[in-house]
Amino acid sequence: MSNELRNFLAHSYDELEELNLRAKEQRKNRVPIEKIREERIKYLTDEKRIKAVTVLFSDLEGRLHMLDYDKKFLVKNWDNLTFDGSSIRGFSAQRESDLRLAMDWASFYWGPADVFGAGKVLMFGDVIDKDGSPYTADIRNVLKGYAEKLYKQHGYTLNAANEIEGFLFNGSDAERRYHETGKFEYVNTGGYYHSLAGDPLRAFIDTAAEVQRAMGFQNEKDHPEVAPSQFEMNYSYCEVVGAADQIQLYKLICRQVARTVGCTASFLPKPIVGVNGSGMHTNVSVSKGGKNLFWDPKGEEKLSKFGWAFLDRNLTHGNDICLMLNSSVNAFRRLDPHFEAPNQLKASPVDRGAMIRIPIGNERSMRVEVRAVAPDSNPYLALYAIFRSGLEGETAKIKNLRQAERYLPDNIYDALAGFLEAEWTTQLLGADVKGRYAELKRASADRCPRLLGSSVKAPEVQYHHEVYNQYLWNMF
Repeated sequence: MSNELRNFLAHSYDELEELNLRAKEQRKNRVPIEKIREERIKYLTDEKRIKAVTVLFSDLEGRLHMLDYDKKFLVKNWDNLTFDGSSIRGFSAQRESDLRLAMDWASFYWGPADVFGAGKVLMFGDVIDKDGSPYTADIRNVLKGYAEKLYKQHGYTLNAANEIEGFLFNGSDAERRYHETGKFEYVNTGGYYHSLAGDPLRAFIDTAAEVQRAMGFQNEKDHPEVAPSQFEMNYSYCEVVGAADQIQLYKLICRQVARTVGCTASFLPKPIVGVNGSGMHTNVSVSKGGKNLFWDPKGEEKLSKFGWAFLDRNLTHGNDICLMLNSSVNAFRRLDPHFEAPNQLKASPVDRGAMIRIPIGNERSMRVEVRAVAPDSNPYLALYAIFRSGLEGETAKIKNLRQAERYLPDNIYDALAGFLEAEWTTQLLGADVKGRYAELKRASADRCPRLLGSSVKAPEVQYHHEVYNQYLWNMF
């Protein structure tokens, strides 16, 4: 069909970056939501070239969902957008299916038209229950509420930056077809930092990085990773909810760009046995009044007592929250000590087998890096578990806690048992949501061989929560 008569919004990448950075600055400065809402509604009303608003939300497992609302409809009905929650795994039962989406007007993104379609803007939504309260299984809303409470009570700002690794494989449906092919096909075998300009992996990274830059990610560096066909693109830290949103957008961007070149961007933690898996090293800090509370120039490793206490609590609860950081059968293949895997419940400035690393930092960048997070975890759940454990958890009375011989589970069943037994996870999620999450993880595990073995099995890909193939799930 000809596009000659259409008049859709399509900004240049430079214009997009300017718009997105302006919105990011509003979030950073905590501009009142009423003012932002008024501004956004006026913009949507006045900008005739916008036809639809893509509203994003995540389910309990972290799977991203998107709905396109006609712009004119949304402007008139933004406070009463309903959807069927019974169709979302981990959400409401059929008998209580009606849920609402409330617009998070501050989380407004302008996306490149060549990636997301012309005439569209993107916005995250909060899931609201029938009685108007935040829906308890919408972990984004839980994280948002927790962060807002800490800011109001203590003046704390929770900061995060994530180093998200992934693989680029040949074929646009490589994960969905794995049960037929039994293999993934590399597009590049160069390895760490190595690729030629214009080869498939480098071209993919360049394109995805440009999209991120246009969407206000404030890129830092990007490169091929250790394993063949593996990549990583780093960007600046921001406030915790925005950081989690950017994880979801990062993976969405990578998948969209990969598909345009007939490939698949995969965030399975260990899609191929024998080479390094993919992690999502999670750098976190807490600031107050613009001061980094993790920084102490006289502290051990320049980390403050506040920072060390945060770290110790996460080591204490490491086994409790492991399932929230490593949420799939495949994730436990990555926790293999032969591939620099962070499977030891200890902290170190240098040991890459430690769950938590203390990177070199300064007054602005001092942080702790939680390395035992898989890229397929629910980012809102992972960050919520890390921050709340670090700020409110217990500290175990274990001799030499930071270097004790303790290990994370090496399979999902042990992680599930630790999650279910821990009183701490009930405090984090509440009994109902904890039970729902455990049920989803057990169902996925039970569809796969109980023992991992030495090769990736088709069911651990086929029934992976991020592989979009409802048809295959329904065949079980």
